[in-house]
Amino acid sequence: MSTTSSHSDPMEAEIERALAPGRFVSDRGCFRFVDGLEQVAATVGRLVDDEPVRAATLYETFLAGCYEKAEEVDDSSDSFGMFAQSLISGWITARQAAQASPQQTAARLLAWMDDDQYGFCHRLEREIATVFGEAGIAAFIDQIRSRFEAADQAATASAGSDQGDQDARRRSAETLRWAETLRSLYTARGDLDAYVDLTERTGLTTDDCLTVANLLVTRGDPAQALSWAERGLDLDANQPYPSFAAHSLTELKPRLLADLGHGEQALETAWAGYRKHPDRYSYDHLITFVPHAERPGWHDRAITVALDGDRYLPAVIELLLHTDETGRLGQLAARTSDCSWEGVGHHTAEQAGAALEPGHPGDAARIWRAQGMRILEAGKSKYYGAALRYFEHAKRCYQQAGQPAQWQQVVDEVYVQHGRKTSFLPGFDAVVTGTDPAPQPSFLDQAKARWSRHTPK
Repeated sequence: MSTTSSHSDPMEAEIERALAPGRFVSDRGCFRFVDGLEQVAATVGRLVDDEPVRAATLYETFLAGCYEKAEEVDDSSDSFGMFAQSLISGWITARQAAQASPQQTAARLLAWMDDDQYGFCHRLEREIATVFGEAGIAAFIDQIRSRFEAADQAATASAGSDQGDQDARRRSAETLRWAETLRSLYTARGDLDAYVDLTERTGLTTDDCLTVANLLVTRGDPAQALSWAERGLDLDANQPYPSFAAHSLTELKPRLLADLGHGEQALETAWAGYRKHPDRYSYDHLITFVPHAERPGWHDRAITVALDGDRYLPAVIELLLHTDETGRLGQLAARTSDCSWEGVGHHTAEQAGAALEPGHPGDAARIWRAQGMRILEAGKSKYYGAALRYFEHAKRCYQQAGQPAQWQQVVDEVYVQHGRKTSFLPGFDAVVTGTDPAPQPSFLDQAKARWSRHTPK
């Protein structure tokens, strides 16, 4: 990527200092590094109103510098890549302020997208669609559409020739690439007709149905939006696994029915969706369609369904916590095996244990015990401190519940199954006896003791 400047600009020295050529930027230092780049970019941005041509040149120089710097940056956070994209947006803004040719601007953007070894232009169309003016976005779409047509014709010709499958797949992927770019641009512009025409050529997906439905919602046409939502759900029903788009359509459909005055049908649809996947989010969605006077009854039905059958345990636990159903959470805990509790993540299990301690200490004790055992079974020594805290909770809850024998079973189990975890046992001994663990010598005390054994007297 080359710059368009033929004369050195004083700002270039600021850009070069900020990029710090030759110095590697670690992941930890990347945010601070990018913060310095953003300060320089802000100075360039202030030139756009009075010196747009100069600003455009500096943006392009800055972007070229980012490509040159890329090998010296650990951009695991993607902050450097996002900054590079912001330079492209600034460059477009400056070019438009300078009344540069929209066709030339679009052509140069496409050239950068073609030669983008560090991914700075990945999904660029989503970012720049909000920056381009009408003439610029039209020029960009025209050139993208030309590429799509060329790739589509090549793929069609390849499919009917004797060329290898690999070449055909490559050309098909090129067609899909430009089709996806057009989809993003049409969506950003709200160009419903162009979007639908494109899906007729490339094949309709559940994601397309969701996009079209949302575009129709913004146009104030819930009836047509509902038709597309149902179409998308029918498409997804033929797939082996539900898509994210289908989940969104499942939530959108009852809202559209409600907007059309079909309140009872909206409630039935939301209820059907909840029964398939009962969790705190589908519960909240369902309740929005229930009349206030009927909510207690519907709440009871919803919780009963969630507890009935083989449901995903963490989701049910979160639902019961979300709805303050501590009593039913205790019932669920009582019938859930220790092995199943060990499979629940610590965040959800901790909330459940804390909620159950006051009124259901025996059930809480089993949860705390399971979390401690989970760490020991995994052998994660760096989490032994957390395991000890879990066992302290378990001991206290067993005592509160009047179940000393159950606590003794836990103690015996730990000693028998994990008696060789010498870094864990001193702390566990202290939990069992109720004493403070013996203080461990400091790092330097250990070092001096080891040193003295190897030093002649």
